[in-house]
Amino acid sequence: MPSKSLALTVKMVSAVIGLSVVAVGFLVGVWTVPYGILSFFDVASASYLAAGITSLTIVTVGYLEYRQIDAIERVADAQRVDREAEPALYELVTRIATQLDIPIPTIALSERQAPEALAVGFRPGNIHLILSRGTLDTLDGTAELEAVIAHELAHVKNRDAMVMTIVSLPVILANGLGSRLADVENPGWAAIVIVPLAFISTIFWVIGKAITARLSRVRERAADHVAAEITGSPAALATALKQLDQDISETPNRDLREVSGISSLSILPLEPEELEKVMLGPEGNTEPSYWWLRTRLHQLERWLFRTHPPTDNRIEQLAAYERTHERRSEQNIQS
Repeated sequence: MPSKSLALTVKMVSAVIGLSVVAVGFLVGVWTVPYGILSFFDVASASYLAAGITSLTIVTVGYLEYRQIDAIERVADAQRVDREAEPALYELVTRIATQLDIPIPTIALSERQAPEALAVGFRPGNIHLILSRGTLDTLDGTAELEAVIAHELAHVKNRDAMVMTIVSLPVILANGLGSRLADVENPGWAAIVIVPLAFISTIFWVIGKAITARLSRVRERAADHVAAEITGSPAALATALKQLDQDISETPNRDLREVSGISSLSILPLEPEELEKVMLGPEGNTEPSYWWLRTRLHQLERWLFRTHPPTDNRIEQLAAYERTHERRSEQNIQS
C-alpha cells in the first residue's frame, strides 16, 4: 500500500510540474506575438507593451470563461433533498463524511437513469453530492452505494476540485482564447495576430489537456484508494464500478449525450467507448465518409484526454487492495 501511495504522489507531482511548464510556455507564447509585431514596427518599450497586452488578454479571457461556467446542478438536472425526503441516504452520507472528517455535503438527486455520481464545489464546506436515480436503482446494495459515496467524498477530502481547477487554468485560458479567435469573421489585417495566437492556443490546449487528463486519472485512483480504506471493502467499490459500467454501456447514446457536460466529474465517464456508426444512403447501407479515419482519431482522442482510468484496470487495482486487506485481517487474527 505505501508503495502504491508513493507512486500516485510521484505521478501527481510530475503532472503538476508539467502543467506549470505548459502555463509558463503559454504565457510566453502569447507575449511573443505582440512583442514580435511591436518590435517589427520599432515601437519603443515593446516588451513592456507586450506584457501589458498579454496580461489584459489573459484577464479578459479568464473573466469571460468564468462568466460562462454553468452551475453543475443545473446541467445534471438535480434537485436538493434533505433528511426528511431521503433519511437513509442522508444518514449514509453523514456517516461517511464524519469518517473522512469533512463537512456534510448538500445532497442533490437527478431523476435521470444515466448513472451519475459526482461531488462538486471548490471548498469542502460548500460541497454538493449529486446522485442520479439510475445510480440508486443500479446499486441496490448498501455496501456498493456506500463505496461510491466514499469515492466521491474522498475527492472532497483530497481537495481535488480545488487542485484540478488551479492546474487547469492554462487549459481553460488556451481553450477560451482559441474559441474566441475562431469566432472572428473576416479578420483582415488582424490575421497577423489572430493566426499565430490561434496556433499557440491550440498547441498548448492539446498538451495541457493531455497532462490534466493524466492528473485526473491519478486522482481517480487515489479516491478509489481512500474509499477502499474508509469502507474496509475494496470489493464493494469494485462491484459498484462493474455494475455502473454495465449500466452505462446499456444506456442509449442519446441519454449519454445529455449528461456529457458532467462526464469528467462523475465516478465513471458518461460517454460511449466507440463512435456511434449511422449508415447513410437511401437503403442505409453506405458507410460514412472516412469512417476508418474518424474511428482512429476518436481512439487517439480518448487515449490522450481520457479523464478516468479504464474501469477494468480500476477493478484489478481494487482486487489487489482486497488481497492486501485480507492479509492484514489474517495477521491481526493471528496476533
